[in-house]
Amino acid sequence: MATFYFVVQRTLPVAIPLLLVALGGMFSERSGIINIALEGLMIVGGFVGIFFINTLQQTGAALSGQGLLIVAMIISGLVGGIYSLMLAFASVNMKADQTIVGTALNMIAPALVIFIARTLYSVRNIPFVNEFFIREVPGLSKIPFIGDMFFKDVYATVYIGVLVLIISSLVLYKTRFGLRLRSCGEHPQAADSVGINVYKIRYSGVVISGVLGGIGGLFFVIATSAMFSGNVAGYGFLALAVMIFGQWKPGRIFLAALFFALMGTISSAYALVPFLARLNIRGDIYKMVPYIVTMIVLAFTSRKSRAPKAEGIPYDKGSR
Repeated sequence: MATFYFVVQRTLPVAIPLLLVALGGMFSERSGIINIALEGLMIVGGFVGIFFINTLQQTGAALSGQGLLIVAMIISGLVGGIYSLMLAFASVNMKADQTIVGTALNMIAPALVIFIARTLYSVRNIPFVNEFFIREVPGLSKIPFIGDMFFKDVYATVYIGVLVLIISSLVLYKTRFGLRLRSCGEHPQAADSVGINVYKIRYSGVVISGVLGGIGGLFFVIATSAMFSGNVAGYGFLALAVMIFGQWKPGRIFLAALFFALMGTISSAYALVPFLARLNIRGDIYKMVPYIVTMIVLAFTSRKSRAPKAEGIPYDKGSR
């Protein structure tokens, strides 16, 4: 039972960044814009958030703990949204190839943040004190079985991620904006014919993607490291796999994120799980597990995947 608790508590903090970034990709692609730039969005958002946290911790500012996390999250989201505007402008206004633009943004991001870090700190890695761990949630931690698992020794990011999942589901399926977003990704000409501004909706989808990608980058660094070194270990691309495996639907994306995060937990903490430690398999093999599983899962599910029909197709209002 102790091993089960350990695996769950290690899996959830890793699943939340995947969940947020995949949800961001979902909003973008549901509007009709392919967002390959999730990796770059995570890097930029993670850098700015950790830079802000480090600066306040070094100066001894009064803001600390969960309050500091919330402010850093807002800043990471804003910067991620701003960075994503380049993808929106190139894809919507310039009608550029969305895959190439996203790839370019991914390549720019690590070089940009490392340059800024070395300029400001003369080092590549930015350390921070991880004070975002909740030891116990009063009352809820006493609930049998789930109390120890979900309400003791857990990151605040887990609760924020679940809240974002609920809000995303409501926005996508229960609001006028969600209906318009989905219509622009399926049949933009029909949406335009009833007065929906396709360009504005697609901009909105990409910016939401940038906001969630930036926050996901910050949450990834908080959950997996004590410093930021200019990369997110390919989790932006893993989030793309989560989004596809989840069929662009919030509920399925959540389950896919849990599955891939579990594979990541096994790869990084296998020595602490008695059953796996006794197998005497080299650590390098375990580190390959998440990516091997990703390829296998996509190979078997890609045929049945149904992406939005107008995804990746630039919309030209005059071509109807």
